[in-house]
Amino acid sequence: MGEPLNVGVIGCGVISGQYLASFDRLAAVNLVAVADLDPERAAAATGGRAGVRAVTVAELLAAPDVELVVNLTVPDAHDEIALQAISAGKGVYGEKPLASTAQRARAVLDAAAKADVVVGCAPDTVLGTGVQTARAAIDRGLIGAPVAATATMVVPGHELWHPNPDFYYQPGGGPLLDMGPYYVSALVTLLGPVVSVIGSASRTRSTRVIGSGPRSGEAIPVSTGTHVTGVLTHASGVLSTLVMSFDAVATKSANIEVHGETGSLALPDPNRFDGEVQWRRLHGDGWETLPVSAGYRDAGRGYGVADLALTPPGVEPRAGGVLAYHVLDIMESVLASADGDRRVRLTSTAERPRPVHLQSLGPDAAGTGPG
Repeated sequence: MGEPLNVGVIGCGVISGQYLASFDRLAAVNLVAVADLDPERAAAATGGRAGVRAVTVAELLAAPDVELVVNLTVPDAHDEIALQAISAGKGVYGEKPLASTAQRARAVLDAAAKADVVVGCAPDTVLGTGVQTARAAIDRGLIGAPVAATATMVVPGHELWHPNPDFYYQPGGGPLLDMGPYYVSALVTLLGPVVSVIGSASRTRSTRVIGSGPRSGEAIPVSTGTHVTGVLTHASGVLSTLVMSFDAVATKSANIEVHGETGSLALPDPNRFDGEVQWRRLHGDGWETLPVSAGYRDAGRGYGVADLALTPPGVEPRAGGVLAYHVLDIMESVLASADGDRRVRLTSTAERPRPVHLQSLGPDAAGTGPG
C-alpha cells in the first residue's frame, strides 16, 4: 500500500495486449518485465515501454523487483506457473481458470496460504459498471428479496471462426468451462456462494467441421458436452439456472436476469465490463435503464490486478483466488452432476465479494484503497 505494485507478465499471447494497455493507464500497477517461451514475442510485448525488460521465464521468476506474476499462459500451465511464482515468494494473478481442475486450483491456494502470498484471478469483468450497477440495485432493495436468476449463453460453436477449435470440444473444454467463469463469477458476486448444483448435458454432433483458416473443411471429434444446463442453489436460497450452449444459433434472452419479489433486472454481457442494466418494477409500465451507479469506469482486462494492488494486506481481493476456485468447483460439480445424474453438494465456498463504489482508476489511484 502506498506504492505501485511491481508486476511481471508471463505469457505474451493475444490476451496480453489488453492487459498491457490497461497497465499503461493504471497508476497502481508498475510493469517491470515480460516473459514468453518465444523471446521475440516477449521483446515485441515490451512495446517500447520505458523500464520494461523482456526476460526468460526463469529470470522473471527470480527477479527481486517483481512482486506479482501476472500469469497469461495457456490453461494447462496456469497452476504450474502459479506454483513456481509462489515458491519464489511472489503473489500471482492468473487468467481464467485458476487451474485446469479444481483439485489443481486447490493446490495453488494451499501453497499461497503457506507462503503468505496473494492470489488473484480473472475474470475481472465483474468489477466493471455493468455487474456492479446491478449489484448495487440488489443491495438497495430495488427488486426486493432475490428469488431466482438465469444465465444464458447460446452460440453455434467456435469452429465457425476459430482456425484451431479442437480444445473446445475435448474434456476440459465445452461451453461451460469456456465461458461459464464470466457468468458464474457474476452470479456469485450478485447473489453469494453456491451450496449445491444439479446439471445435465448433451452433445448433438460427434464431429465439427472447421470453417476458417488453413484447416477449413477438416472434421474434428467432439468428446464433451456441448449444451450444458444447471440449477445452482445459493446459500441464500436463491436458485440460478444456467444454459451454456455451442449447439444453437442465437437467443433473445438477456445474458443474465435476476428476479426478486418486487422487480427484475436484465444485465449486459458479463464478458464485458460495461453495458446497460435494465429494471422492471412491480406495477411498472415497462423496462427502465438504470443510471451507472457502481463499478470501475472505463475498465478493461487487468483492472483486477489494480484492485488487488489496492486491497489492504490480509483482505481477499474481489477478483481473488478463493472466488475463482469456488467458481471452478461449481462448474465441475455441474458437469459431475450431469455425468452421475445426481445433485452435487459443494465442498468449497467464497464470501460474496465486496462491492465496488463508482470510481475511476487513474493517476491518483496509487496508494488508496479501492472503495
